[in-house]
Amino acid sequence: MIRAKTLQDLFKRYRRPGDLVFAVAFLVFSLFLAINLGDQAKWSSGRLLAQPAFWPHLAVWMMVGFGVLHLIGSLVSPKLAGRWVEVAFWVRSLEFAGWFLGYVLLVPRLGYLPSTLVFMTVLAFRLGYRRPVLLVGSAGVGLCIVLIFKTFLQVKVPGGQIYELLPDALRSFMLTNF
Repeated sequence: MIRAKTLQDLFKRYRRPGDLVFAVAFLVFSLFLAINLGDQAKWSSGRLLAQPAFWPHLAVWMMVGFGVLHLIGSLVSPKLAGRWVEVAFWVRSLEFAGWFLGYVLLVPRLGYLPSTLVFMTVLAFRLGYRRPVLLVGSAGVGLCIVLIFKTFLQVKVPGGQIYELLPDALRSFMLTNF
């Protein structure tokens, strides 16, 4: 059993690639939240802990404090190679947020059913599933999702603008069920 000889050895911090970039981004984001917090969470008269603004203020200012500590820890830790490789991986991950934003923009225009079928199939293709049976299967999963949410759970999803081109009876059916 190896024992730590000093308190410094016990709390030694190892910086990871991209740690400094993350620390700066986290501190900037938490400062942005702190600056805009006054407009969002209001104080009222009463006990301190019962205030509607107490816990949001506490949480955001703790984010700022821990962000400062993280940045200081990143600055004093030894630098590791590979920072920009890690940052590039994070940026590549944002592609999928773009896909979902595109889906959200597509639903009001095409409707829930066609948008979901297109989204599921295109995303499956993007992820590398090229066999037709897998692409049809992804569309089938999309159809099941639509049936569960719209028909069985009756979640209210806005109808698509394209439904206005359908005949009255079919349009009413599509708006209600798909």
